[in-house]
Amino acid sequence: MFWRVRNHTLDLGSHALLMGVLNVTPDSFSDGGLYSDPSVAVERGLALVGAGADILDVGGESSRPGATPIKLEEELRRVLPVIQELSSRCNALISVDTCKPEVAREAVRCGASIINDISGLRAPGMLEVVRETGAGAVAMHMQGDPATMQQAPRYADVLEDVSDFFRATLDRCVASGIDPQQIALDPGIGFGKSVHHNLRVLKELNFFQQHDRPLVLGVSRKSFLSALTGLPAVEDREWPTIALTSYARHRGVHVVRVHDVRPNGEALRMTEAILEACA
Repeated sequence: MFWRVRNHTLDLGSHALLMGVLNVTPDSFSDGGLYSDPSVAVERGLALVGAGADILDVGGESSRPGATPIKLEEELRRVLPVIQELSSRCNALISVDTCKPEVAREAVRCGASIINDISGLRAPGMLEVVRETGAGAVAMHMQGDPATMQQAPRYADVLEDVSDFFRATLDRCVASGIDPQQIALDPGIGFGKSVHHNLRVLKELNFFQQHDRPLVLGVSRKSFLSALTGLPAVEDREWPTIALTSYARHRGVHVVRVHDVRPNGEALRMTEAILEACA
């Protein structure tokens, strides 16, 4: 399993990658406001790399349920200085978490290699940015948008609906002249999905291997973990996140997106050691 991200071709066949979350927002659900200052954000990014992050995912617009979009200029102001500084100070790959083609293009110009798009590369012009920059791209499935996505989501069959979206996205990419090896897929846990939908997707993660592309998973600190454990505090969601990191690797996930890199990395490597011993 290979993923082409600008000047790198990543071999994900035996070892999954850790994507560290770096939100430079005032209103993200878990760490909003902690890293709004660019210098603080850069130090946090370097700490994530020191803890084992292979990728730093820099996001300037919150995608929590109920969030509203921000202006292009504000998103650029938040993310570009951080991306530029991190790209010059560490060897980790930089990802930009954005739905806006203009932000994606400028982020790649400043040093990003990956575009992580929760809207599934659907904005006019986004496919052109991916093709022209050669960036890797994560196409995530989301029903609705952050402002409305958790208002009674419905599916005929969540697995088939997400899979159909992946298939259509890959077809659009190929038709636009994008190398399919640039694309990774994210089923979008918590994005327009009920707790039941999330559990069904998690149980059948290997269902999406039919698309022969890297699978990215982001479950870190999400609210459905509290719904299942009965522990409402965000800090109580770390152990369930670590458990899901191990489980997801067993079910074929290639990139895990997490806030706490070190413990999730330890769970990931232990799981891989067992999988390799059993091969």
